[in-house]
Amino acid sequence: MFTVLCSTAFAQVDTKPTEKIKGRPTIPGTFAIDFGLNFPTEEQGFNTNAFGSRTLNLYYYYDYQIGNSNFSVHPGIGFGLERYKFNNDKTLGYIAGTDNDTLKMVPVSDVLPTASSLKKTALITNYIDIPLEVRFSSNPDDPGRSFKVSLGFKFGVLYDSFTKIKYREDGETKKLKDNQNYNLNPIRYGVLFRVGAGSFSAYANYTLSPLFKDGKGPDGAEINNFTVGLTLAAF
Repeated sequence: MFTVLCSTAFAQVDTKPTEKIKGRPTIPGTFAIDFGLNFPTEEQGFNTNAFGSRTLNLYYYYDYQIGNSNFSVHPGIGFGLERYKFNNDKTLGYIAGTDNDTLKMVPVSDVLPTASSLKKTALITNYIDIPLEVRFSSNPDDPGRSFKVSLGFKFGVLYDSFTKIKYREDGETKKLKDNQNYNLNPIRYGVLFRVGAGSFSAYANYTLSPLFKDGKGPDGAEINNFTVGLTLAAF
């Protein structure tokens, strides 16, 4: 009797379904990080420092191969975070006595007359971007070792903008952040180019739309932006 019960118990254990161990899900696409330097096309008054004027793009692309060819299409979405560092101790401001529509570069000393020294001054613009790229890959079946060339277009919507001034006052380091639209263009669009291999590539992006609204830039200047940098693609 005891033998029969034991045999029955072991039989029940043996027939219990085996639990499946869940692994990390496969994500159908690519996450890419762009690190770039900004070079505004108009330097009159809007004088920037290249190494302090940086871009950080965080994008997700959906990868769609065109049949069995070497070409693929990559629509995406993400954040474009831009910084323009001024190197002439100036910042953006409106001319006093106007309808708050006339923009110019003003000395930081006019904004912060009690500051003993200036550390940095910059304009920050943040966008939600929708890029679209067409890519040629030398070996689509092995992306990690493939040579790639991409041409594309990017559309963006501005969601945040502000100036930042870092300075010394009364022996302390302080920061002044001023959130305004500064006559910035609420949308942007431009062309982009990438070339690289595996997960690394170099890229260039030229913004066809002016940074500021038509005729509303500092001292009426029309400023476009050219960015060059490196891309790291993950997954």
